[in-house]
Amino acid sequence: MFIARQPIFNRAMKVYGYELLYRDSETAKRFNHVSAEQATAAVVSGLFELGTDSITQNKKSFVNFSYDFLFSDSIELIAPENLVIEVLENTKIDTKLINRLTALKKKGYKIALDDFIEKYTSSPVINISTIIKYDIMARPLDSIKTDVKRAMRDGKILVAEKIETKEEYESAKKMGFHLFQGYFFAKPHIIGKTSNRKSPKLSYLELMNELQAPEPSFDNLTNIIKKDVNLSHRLLLSTKQNKAKSGDIIDQLHQSLVYMGLNQIKRWIHILMLQDLATNKPDELLYLTLIRAHFGELLAKNSLFKSQSNDIYGMFLFSTLDALLDQPINEALQNLLISEDVRKALICQKGVFSPMLELVIAYEKGDWDSVNTLSLQMNLNEEQISKYYMDSITYSREVMTLTNRNY
Repeated sequence: MFIARQPIFNRAMKVYGYELLYRDSETAKRFNHVSAEQATAAVVSGLFELGTDSITQNKKSFVNFSYDFLFSDSIELIAPENLVIEVLENTKIDTKLINRLTALKKKGYKIALDDFIEKYTSSPVINISTIIKYDIMARPLDSIKTDVKRAMRDGKILVAEKIETKEEYESAKKMGFHLFQGYFFAKPHIIGKTSNRKSPKLSYLELMNELQAPEPSFDNLTNIIKKDVNLSHRLLLSTKQNKAKSGDIIDQLHQSLVYMGLNQIKRWIHILMLQDLATNKPDELLYLTLIRAHFGELLAKNSLFKSQSNDIYGMFLFSTLDALLDQPINEALQNLLISEDVRKALICQKGVFSPMLELVIAYEKGDWDSVNTLSLQMNLNEEQISKYYMDSITYSREVMTLTNRNY
C-alpha cells in the first residue's frame, strides 16, 4: 500500500493541511486485489494508529472517500478537527448520502468537494460542503469567476488545485482563493538576470571542498568553522557541547567535529547551508527537501544503488536548490562539488541516478503506475516503500528540531 502526502497552503504560504494520496485503483499493475475501500481503510487506520502528529504534524488530513466508505463508522476514529472528508466528483449523490454527509458535518467534520466541475448553483451537496476544490487545469480560472464569487459570498473555503507556477498562485490568490495545492512552491521563480541572487556562503563552500578531499583534516575543518561565529555556535549546540567539558573553544570545536564524524559533518553542513538559502521561502520547501533526501537514501540502501546511497542522499538534498535560489538548476549547482552522476540527473534527468529521481517525484505526486515500473527496475520491495516514506517524515522533523527550525 502506497501513501504519500501533498501540502495545501494558505494565503500566507503556511501549511493548512495535507492531502493524503494513496493507491486506490483496482486496475493498478500490482496489488490489484486492493479495492478503493481497502485503500481508504489503510489510510484511516494509519492516521488512527500512527497519529496525525506523525503523518501530518496535526495539520488537517484531506482524504478521498468512496461512496460506500462514507457510511463506515471508521471515519469517526479520526477527530473532526484533524480530518477533511473529500467527496470525489464522480461520487453518486442520493438522499442516503446527503443525510450521511449532513450527520458528519453536524459532528464537526469539514466536507470538501474534490475536483468540483458542476455549476455552483446546481450541485445537490453544495449546502453541506465547507470546502470546494477547483482543478485549475481542468477548469481554468477565467472560466469559474462567477462561481467563485458566489461561493465566496456563501462563506465557502476555496482551494485551487494543480497550481504549478508562482504566476498561477498569484492569479488564484487575487481571485480570492483561500488555499493552494500543487508544486509551485518547489519551482524557481526566474525573472531575467539579477545580480543579487544569494550564493552559498564562503564558509560552506570551504567546508564542502575540504570534505571532498581524499583525506579531510579535522584541523582544517576547525580552522574554517572558528572564523564563523554562527557555525561555531551551532556546532557546539548540535553536539550538546561535544559532551566534553575541557579545553578552550577551539579544542571544543575540534572535539565536536571528531565526535560528529565526517559523514555527519557533511550532512550537517549541507542542511545548514540549505536553511540559510531558504530565507523567505516556505518552510515546506526545506521540509520536502529533507524528506526527499532521507527517502532516496533509504530506497538506495535497499536497491541496486546500495553502494551509492550517499551520492543519492546528496542528489535529493540539492534537488530543490533551483527553487531556493530562484535560478536554473545548472546555475544553482555551479559552485558545488558534486559527482557528475548527480549533476547529470538533476540538470538533464539522465544518467544512472535518473530512475531514482523519477521514482521519488512520482511517489510524491501519487503517480503509482510509474512507481510500480521504476521500483521493479531497481529491485525495490514495494511493500517497504511507504514505510520508508513515513520514516522520512519522522526523520525530517527530528532534523529540523536539532537545527532549531520550527515546524
